[in-house]
Amino acid sequence: APKQTKSILILGGTAHLGNGKIQENSLISIVDGKIASVSDATVTKITKHDITIQADGKHIYPGFIAPNSTLGLVEIDAVRASDDESEIGEFNPHVRSIIAYNAESKLVETTRPNGVLLAQITPRGGRIAGTSSIVQLDAWNFEDAAYKMDNGIYINMPSLMARRGRGGVLSRVQGPDPAKQAQDKIETIKKFFSEAKAYYQEKTHTANNLKFEAVRGLFDGQQKLFVRAQEVKQMLLAVDLAKTFGFQLVLVGASESFQIADFLAANKVQVILDNEHSLPATEDDDVDQPYKTPAALQKAGVVFALNDNHDQSRFRNLAFNAGTAATYGLDKEQALTAITLNTAKVLGIESVTGSLEIGKDANILIANGDALDMRGNVFTKAFIQGRDVSLDNKHKQLYERFKYKYGIQ
Repeated sequence: APKQTKSILILGGTAHLGNGKIQENSLISIVDGKIASVSDATVTKITKHDITIQADGKHIYPGFIAPNSTLGLVEIDAVRASDDESEIGEFNPHVRSIIAYNAESKLVETTRPNGVLLAQITPRGGRIAGTSSIVQLDAWNFEDAAYKMDNGIYINMPSLMARRGRGGVLSRVQGPDPAKQAQDKIETIKKFFSEAKAYYQEKTHTANNLKFEAVRGLFDGQQKLFVRAQEVKQMLLAVDLAKTFGFQLVLVGASESFQIADFLAANKVQVILDNEHSLPATEDDDVDQPYKTPAALQKAGVVFALNDNHDQSRFRNLAFNAGTAATYGLDKEQALTAITLNTAKVLGIESVTGSLEIGKDANILIANGDALDMRGNVFTKAFIQGRDVSLDNKHKQLYERFKYKYGIQ
């Protein structure tokens, strides 16, 4: 969509601000891609705008944000040529996911109609997987899409548990101790960062080291360390790693985080919960534990974001994951915050997006009903930085095509 050149006024409707507040009968002004006003339409003098959108009876939201995604990196899992989420090698902090981002991906255009307007695109392979970036989902190329480049470094924390075979049975084959193997791998990660720190502290270098330069932002606070970890032991080791070097830590996955929620809150560790619609991590957990974990983190005071990382849904069910969390302990506005403002905080972009507040980018959704419910999750308008973006996609085109073919009214 072209850059916003005309002022836009959204009148009426219930505005869910993303920060836990609701504005009934709202008035939202968009000027030059920014939110210029958010107020009560019944007490605010309405000034003339180029475009006025009547939103009576509708619900207005900040654009949803998908963290830890592979949007634009993977098109079809089974087609190797369309899969660019991993790089060869174990230590690849200098690999930038933004370079591989395909702005014209069909998956991107099917994600927007479900309310996801921004995404963090992340690398997957190796121990240090590479550098993540944040994109807006209406662009010609990766330069246009870039919302915040190189915001974090992703690490895959090795598992300390013995591998399980079919049926979840522990392997009886004698082999290396998995805990010892994991500890060795973690030591190599620590060694890498120790060398990077020494490199960073030197004022001059005879030659630049690309891998060490890539993690410079971790040491000066410009980047966050995102660690994929599910088990409690993995998470404790990740906290120790972050403390050792003074990094800002975000745990990704964190299915067992409810067990140490108070510890995470005390250490100011942020969390991205993946795959909420899944089975519990262990046999002894409640069958609905993944649904209850967001409420446990909320109660402890952990800043957390929700995600939808299933291969089948490809981040389109993000709003419904929040809806499930709202059924299991969160209220609706807290659940909304977990896919808007909290996600922006975790990704380091809360000053420019994540909520409907004056001065922030106009990343806005207008829905017929409750966007966290499948029945109300029908968006009539979407704005990215004030640009009126298309909600059309291949799915809708096929629907219209075959509706016409079979004469369905």
